[in-house]
Amino acid sequence: MDYKTARNFLINQGTALETQRNGDDFLMRLSQGKSPVPGQVTSILLALKMVFDALKDEPNLDKELVYALHLLSFESRHFYEKGLRDGVEWPFLLNEDLNRIDVAVRGIFSGTWQS
Repeated sequence: MDYKTARNFLINQGTALETQRNGDDFLMRLSQGKSPVPGQVTSILLALKMVFDALKDEPNLDKELVYALHLLSFESRHFYEKGLRDGVEWPFLLNEDLNRIDVAVRGIFSGTWQS
């Protein structure tokens, strides 16, 4: 995966609720109380690492990407917690995966990758 592909993938996954392009996008599924598609979180984490590697020395980030990253980090946690309150039985590792997404997004913002 190259930077452009990773960037576009993250934007699509992060802004799906606003564009409603694809019902299988990450935030769209979580908002409906559905588990991510198999491999989806892995793809998101890989894309986040690619974006980090490409931008770690950049002093500025573009707004569209920043907005999508914020939504991926913040809204995914929001929908997860809402699902828990509503009785959704999420996959066992989803909570940890959301933590990994959050840490990766913070890494992109700070310029320091935390493993």
